[in-house]
Amino acid sequence: MKNFKRLSFIFALAIIAFASCVDSNGKPENPIIIDGDGILVNTNITRNTIWETGKTYVLDRRITVTAGNTLTIQPGVIVKGAAGSGSDASALVIARGAKIDARGTSTSPIIFTSVADEIVAGEIASPNLNPELSGLWGGVIVLGKAKVSLAGDFIESQIEGIPPSDTNGLYGGIDDADNSGILTYVSIRHGGANIGEGNEINGLTLGAVGSGTVIQNVEIIGNQDDGIEWFGGSVNVSNVIIWNPGDDGLDTDQAWSGTLDNFIVIAGNETDHALEIDGPEGFYSASHTLINGTIKANQTAGLGDFRDGAKGSFENIYFFNLSEPSENEGVGDFTLSGNKTLATFADGELKFANLQVTLNEDVELSQVFKNGTDAYAKIVADGENTVGANKDAFASTWSWAISGL
Repeated sequence: MKNFKRLSFIFALAIIAFASCVDSNGKPENPIIIDGDGILVNTNITRNTIWETGKTYVLDRRITVTAGNTLTIQPGVIVKGAAGSGSDASALVIARGAKIDARGTSTSPIIFTSVADEIVAGEIASPNLNPELSGLWGGVIVLGKAKVSLAGDFIESQIEGIPPSDTNGLYGGIDDADNSGILTYVSIRHGGANIGEGNEINGLTLGAVGSGTVIQNVEIIGNQDDGIEWFGGSVNVSNVIIWNPGDDGLDTDQAWSGTLDNFIVIAGNETDHALEIDGPEGFYSASHTLINGTIKANQTAGLGDFRDGAKGSFENIYFFNLSEPSENEGVGDFTLSGNKTLATFADGELKFANLQVTLNEDVELSQVFKNGTDAYAKIVADGENTVGANKDAFASTWSWAISGL
């Protein structure tokens, strides 16, 4: 029945066809949007709008929910982004002063994916795309009015991924209680389209998002850039799982001041670091907390890189599946980079507690946890960790990524 449903959806409704099938990397080229129950979205959202359960919405380009308006996405909705790069990359942007109300459920998550994905309502795993496939569309960008730490002490800036000519890309302000809406039980997949040399869109970008916003039960799968990147803001986030990020799993910048509680990062073959933590760029300074996390490493990724005067508290995190320490800088390491970061660590502005790791017998703790961070880490046998994420939050009824842990 499920196969018949999928074939009927693709054949009878004909949401997409491909002008030239796939390129040499197996990525779709030049999708042509055709009529059907897949609803084409090709203009900005300038009034309160509802995307309804049981329907698929196709982002033809970068689509912005403009200030003063709310986009409500009901449980089970599938949103598919068209292929494209540069200024043509598809993405969903929630501008400053706008809101998203995306409330999936544990049995009916909201899924953002590529037009190449044959997934239909009621499915969790893609029937045709590998979880490592990335860069097929852009991602989700949420912008707010909370504080950020910017060079030159400006209070606002243009978010990466949006051309400067589009003022809907501005983020930052002075309202730390700002409310950009709700994201819960949401899966974002196969994103990270290239918008410029060495510049891709994150799976979920949070620019100056305030503490009035609710973000929980979110997974990012196969994104070409970071899984989630925070640019300042004060939003608290919980129950996050990142699978196969192409750059960093979790990336924090510009003095984000919130808390991430209960998270999993599953490194892929192209992952740079599970954690990349940067310090403030301007006069405004704040720190954040990451607590109760599990990180599954691999043969190529670094565990964590704390840079540019990083500040914050990192507690109750378990690391496993590590490779031997590598001569390649950063691979398999938990490091503090630069004198500014060594200083914040020394004066207690950068804190670690209850770090646990499973290592091969011939590897010493200080070979992995460098710059004195080994004092806060403990070796445990496989499966004997007493810290880490609560995996029950990522039940397979809504999360595809949990199958990679």
